[in-house]
Amino acid sequence: MNEKEQFGELSAEEFNVGDIVQWTTWNKLSEEWDTNYGILMKLENVIRSNRMVSIATVKPLNEQFEEKELFTLSLKLVKTGEIDSEMTS
Repeated sequence: MNEKEQFGELSAEEFNVGDIVQWTTWNKLSEEWDTNYGILMKLENVIRSNRMVSIATVKPLNEQFEEKELFTLSLKLVKTGEIDSEMTS
């Protein structure tokens, strides 16, 4: 039997622990998507809703203590200079 890759595993292959990543969250007040940045702390495959999926643990740059678990497919790797250019826009 061929073993299938876990859901989101292909996306996880482009990341390394320590990378700066971004993701978006919906802001109900402004009714726009907010961009968030963080440092990738851990990647792992876990069972969620009876299915093995790729989960990333991220330390947000704008929160002092709270780590977040995010679905790996929702992350985007930040390239050098992207944060600076967005913050000056």
